[in-house]
Amino acid sequence: MTIIKQTEESRIYFGYFVAGAAFLSMVVIWASFYSFGIFLQPVLSEFHWSRANISGAFSFCSITMGLIGIVMGGLNDRFGPRLVMSLCAILLGLGFSLMSRLGSIWHLYLFYGAILGIGMGGSFVPLMTTVARWFSRRRSLMTGVVSSGIGIGALVGPLLVNRFISSFGWRTSYLFMGGVVFGTLLLSAQFMRRDPFQIGLEIEGGADDNKEGRTREAQGLSPGEAYRTRSFWVLFFMIFCLGFCVFSVMVHVAAHAMDLGLSSGMAARILGTIGGFSIVGKILIGRMADLLGNRKAFLLGFLLMAGALFWMPFATSSRMLYGFAVLFGIGYGGCVTAESPLVARLFGLGSHGLILGIVAFGFTIGGAIGPWLTGYVFDITKSYQFAFLGCAIISSVGFVLTFFVSSKPVSSVTAREK
Repeated sequence: MTIIKQTEESRIYFGYFVAGAAFLSMVVIWASFYSFGIFLQPVLSEFHWSRANISGAFSFCSITMGLIGIVMGGLNDRFGPRLVMSLCAILLGLGFSLMSRLGSIWHLYLFYGAILGIGMGGSFVPLMTTVARWFSRRRSLMTGVVSSGIGIGALVGPLLVNRFISSFGWRTSYLFMGGVVFGTLLLSAQFMRRDPFQIGLEIEGGADDNKEGRTREAQGLSPGEAYRTRSFWVLFFMIFCLGFCVFSVMVHVAAHAMDLGLSSGMAARILGTIGGFSIVGKILIGRMADLLGNRKAFLLGFLLMAGALFWMPFATSSRMLYGFAVLFGIGYGGCVTAESPLVARLFGLGSHGLILGIVAFGFTIGGAIGPWLTGYVFDITKSYQFAFLGCAIISSVGFVLTFFVSSKPVSSVTAREK
């Protein structure tokens, strides 16, 4: 094992290199993943499949991603992120490259739903649980900084992909994407370590935080103990609501904008605006979460998302759609930032990766049902109006559920009692 000494002369904490590598991985992975909506129209034009069928592949990918995310979280707890992310680099590079050979609907479900779904299992849980183990005092803020890579990816990915598709076609764009994802993730993985104790360092913040970190690792709940608490299941269904709304919007908002007569470039910019303002939400609400608690961050995030989604059916111009994108982006960014630190706060760090993986599976179940159901409602009604109103109600349910999450860490004694 490589030992990296933190000397007095070495003023840059190694955790920031870990966070930087995780941030870069987030940008590349989610820039590629959230470009699915930009590929939607070219694929529809060539194959004339229904939106429900195409969205079903995305939903299958989401389910696969969630299931494998549990496995990846457990592997990360045991072996660390370097091995996990190297494996994901291979699978994601292969999956995006194979999408350039798409010819039948079953190809879409195999290449995107299965191969990319397995690779995406390392897109969130291993990176978030690694950041949680390196930082204590600034955990929510650093989680926000790293997860802002998702927003930056959503901001730049659709714009770049739209330009690539216009110049080179969608098949060449997928092939190029596969190469970029593979190379970047493989390089970033080499800078990652599971936790500071693995290389003889302390958790960010000094001796007090180091003592807290070691105590939480020793006293953190096991997955079985966590599953027996009410807070775990409330949090699970909160994250389900979040995934339902986020993936429904990210898959269909560009197509909705083009259905209203906007250009593909304008649709990509609206999608990118959601990603851009999610960065604002992750940084500002992440900082607020460190000061006031992650439950309040979730409350604010769900409130903004619900308001934006209730507004969405009446947004018929580009200006109104940009307004939706701003509010929705800030809200969903705040919720994503609060998820991992809230798991750490409630259940400790000992099995954080595995527990977060189960919680995040709620996101991917919602993310599987939401896009498919939204596409199905569109196929029936020829409009997104009722689908987006449904998303607004789901977001409101998430807001209400947040009040039932414990405001204090859950002890193993409490877990056994429940």
